[in-house]
Parts: sequence; structure tokens; C-alpha cells
Amino acid sequence: MAPRETDDNQTEADQPAAAQREWERLWKEGDDDGPAGVGVESGQPAKADAEPETDTEPEDERDADADTSETPDADTETSGTTETSGTSGTADDDSPPPSTPAHSSADEVVTPHLDDERIAAVRRVAAAGRRWRNLQLAGCAALLAVAMTAGAIAVGAAKDSGAAGVAVGSSAVSPELLASGSLDASIASLQAHLRTQPKDFDGWATLGLAYVEQARTKGDPSRYPQAQAAFQRSLKISPANENALEGRAALAAARHEFKEALTYADQVLKENPYSERALCSRIDALVELGRYADASKAADLADARKPGVPVFTRYAYVHELRGDVSTARKVLEQALAAATSPGDISYVAGTLGQLAWNQGDYKTALNDYGRALAADENYLPALEGRARTQAALGDRAAAIKGMELVVSRYPLPQPLVELGELYETRGAEGDRAKAEDQYALVDAWIALARANGVNADLDTALAAADHGDIKSALKAARAEWARRHTVHTADALAWALHVNGRDKEALPYARRATATNYHNASFIYHLGTIELATGHKADGRAHLAKALKLNPGFSPLGAAKARKALEATK
Repeated sequence: MAPRETDDNQTEADQPAAAQREWERLWKEGDDDGPAGVGVESGQPAKADAEPETDTEPEDERDADADTSETPDADTETSGTTETSGTSGTADDDSPPPSTPAHSSADEVVTPHLDDERIAAVRRVAAAGRRWRNLQLAGCAALLAVAMTAGAIAVGAAKDSGAAGVAVGSSAVSPELLASGSLDASIASLQAHLRTQPKDFDGWATLGLAYVEQARTKGDPSRYPQAQAAFQRSLKISPANENALEGRAALAAARHEFKEALTYADQVLKENPYSERALCSRIDALVELGRYADASKAADLADARKPGVPVFTRYAYVHELRGDVSTARKVLEQALAAATSPGDISYVAGTLGQLAWNQGDYKTALNDYGRALAADENYLPALEGRARTQAALGDRAAAIKGMELVVSRYPLPQPLVELGELYETRGAEGDRAKAEDQYALVDAWIALARANGVNADLDTALAAADHGDIKSALKAARAEWARRHTVHTADALAWALHVNGRDKEALPYARRATATNYHNASFIYHLGTIELATGHKADGRAHLAKALKLNPGFSPLGAAKARKALEATK
């Protein structure tokens, strides 16, 4: 869909300011024709008449909720994992914000598509970047926030059919609803239910889980404060209820607070040893804390207690981290055979595609990504993985087109960096400026993530080491290593030390990153490069060759540098 009419006649130089003005206008106007008792003029839901306000919370928390009280995306489906995401619902209000707008006429639907609104906003940011190269990071983050939220607010201000009369039954508040179909429909149903039953603690907990899922699938960290508010409401009504604690674990993991996620998961499992969400959250937390032996035991236990798609995918990843690729693929194939919902199918097939790509098996990867997209043609990880595989096969034009689609919808750090590197390798006129635009948006996303409670040090370290401030990269990598010792944090710290010229310090971390036999060509390339820099020529050459043999197209720039380094050391 085209941008809103208010933007059609703007010159390219005026677009950032126009986008901000439009965002502010929509926020102030809200939806005057929305469902009774619900408004968005102030960015917060109206209070339910039956439940007078009695809560008192710090003003800054209330403001954070108001700033992101948005309409959820209309086309999201669940993925079969418990790492879910969120948007809206304030902790000091008894009614949730509107999920679907009112309808102006039974025969006319004028709701703009959220992704198209986001596409327009992201393009405005990218165009502005070429002229606003020295813009302060805060300004860039604000523009990215427009890209992430303007479409959602526009949907809330528009008039859509059938929104006010959502049928509500007992299933509307069941956590299983999150895996049964459209996430947006589930959120709409839950919100409609909670407007009439504001004391339903299970409903609030399930709404929070849906918000976490929405943030995860859309890559929008501004949803997390609303998920937190929903869980707070649930726990205030019924302290220590299982669904809310499971949700807290999922939210903590999404914000990279893995110790807290483990604590919440263990708390649930003491009361219910068969909680699938808690079993899965426990595996995730142990993996992300670098406690791989414990994670393996947790995966075995979860498989014995609650076998199913969410457990199978985690069981497979634990084996992949140990280099047992054949078992990982076998388990994922079993999970795919057991999957029934489009969300589960796309999630498992996409995971299979990533596993194949890591081994340099590009034909299998494309087939797996095709299976994922057959189930859900808009599934982001499969679109991203397919573009990455096309780049590895040398089809740069298709790869750039595919990655441009991905980042225009969901500007996340990894695809932004990869698109920037694809521009650099193409080297056409203006490509360097286009690449710099992508790297600037990475910084903006990180700022937005931090503002919404996400620990983004690993993202900072990975992106800044190659395309940003190398001192910031090292600072972030050290901070992340202090929190958790994983192969990923070891690799990030090793590389950050290397780009800062501290290769002797880097070498032990690079070796630790590859010590589990995890098949990751980027890690092996980093180790080989650091070994060459520290005088270990034979080892360095061997590891560079190993990285290229395993996955010859592991990175648009890194693979080329690995080949060049091998040639230089003959």
C-alpha cells in the first residue's frame, strides 16, 4: 500500500519531519469512533466503568506504557516457540487498549496494512540518512521508532470492519489460543474479553504472552513494556499464578535477562513440573547463560515430560551447539512431521533451513526455506534465510532484493548489516551510502531496544566491531561477557579485541568460542584471523580454509577477506 496521503507530496528532504508530524497527529487524534469505553487520544486505554482505578505506580512507568500503547499487527502468526513478544495494556488500567478499530461502514474497509505503513516509514529513514549523515543517534532512534510504530497507530486511527463485535468464549483466554491461528485475532479477542472481565488474571497473563510473541515476530522492542504491564496486572490480581510467571520468564529471556528467566522458570516448575513453557524457558536460559551441560540435561528432561514441537526445536539446538548436526536435523524433521499449525510449520522448516545453511548445504537450505514460506509466505526468518542463501550462491541481485524486503518490514540488526555488506560487495554508484544507511539504522534499533529494557550489548558488539565504533564494541562485548559465558559472547569479545589490536587477549576467547565444535564458519574465520595475527600461521591458515570449506558464503565481506588472507599467507 502507498504511504498516507499526507506524505505523498513531500520532498525527500522533508520526509523525516513529515513522518514525525504525521506520527504525532495520529497519536493526538486517536480513534474517535472506537469501541465504547476505549480511546487512544492520550495513548492509554479508557478505564472500565465497573472497576474504578485504585492503583498507583511511578509516573515514568505510566508514561512508558502510554508511549507504546499501539494496535497490534494484523498479519502475525505464532511460531511454535515460547519466546514471545508484546504491545500495550497499562498496569494501572483495568481495560486493555483497542486491538482492532471501529468500522465506518459495513461495505467499506479503509484499514491501511501495517507492514506497508512500516515500509513507508523505513524508506523515509533510509532516504533521510543520506542527507542527515551527522544526525545525532537519538534523532535516528526516534525516526526508527516512527518506522516501527507509525503503521500500528494508523491502523488504530482507521476504521475497520467487524472490530467491535468479537465473539468471546472461554477459549479467548486460553494460552493454547496463541498457537491456534492468527495472533492478531487472539489479541483482539483477549482485549475484548478483558474490557468486560478486567479481573481475569489468566486473560491478562495470556495477553502478556501474546505481546511478547508480537515483539519477537515483528522485531519491535517497544512492545515489551506492555507485556510487562499485562503480567504485573495478572500477578496483582493473583500472585504467583503460573501463566504470569511463565510469561515473566519469556519476557526476561526476550530482554536478555537470562538469570531472571531461569528463576521464573524454576519457580513455575516447582509447582508444575510438566509446564511446557517453563521447561522450554529453562532450556533457553541455560543455553544463553553458557551452561550447556545443564541445558542438555534440561532438554532431556523436557523431552521426557512434554515432547512436542517447542521442546524438539530446543533439543535440536542443544545438539547443534555440540556439533551433533545429524541428530539436530533428525529431531527437527520429526518436529516438522508433528507440526500442524502454519506457525509451527514455518518455524521448524525455517530452523531446518538455518541448520543446512550453517553447513554450506545451500540446496537443502533453499528447500527448507521454501517449505517454511509455503506455510507462511511472510515468515521473516525464512525470507531472510533465503536471501542469505541466494547471496552465498552468487545471486547477489536476488539476495539484495530479498534482504531489502526483509529490512523494509522489520529493520533488525543482522539483516541490516547483511544488506549493508551486500551493497558494499556490489559496489555500484551510491552503494556505499546505502550501506552506511543500514549501519546507522542498526545503531538506531539498538538505542530503541535499550530504551525498552532490552540488553543489547551483544548486538552492539557484533555490529560495531565491523561497522561502527570499535571502542564501543569492546566495551559492550566485555559487559556481555561479564553477564554470561556462551560461544556467542566469547566470539564477540574475541573479535572486538582483535579489531582493537589486542590479539593476544583475543586468542583464548576465540578458541573458547569454537571449543564445543559448533559448526559456525564465522567463529572459525575469526579464530583463523586472530591466529594469523598472533603468529600461529599454520593454525590460522587451517582454520580459514576450514571456515570456507564448511560454509563458503558465510558472510558477504568475511568470506572474501578469508580468501584474501589465505592467498596472502601462501
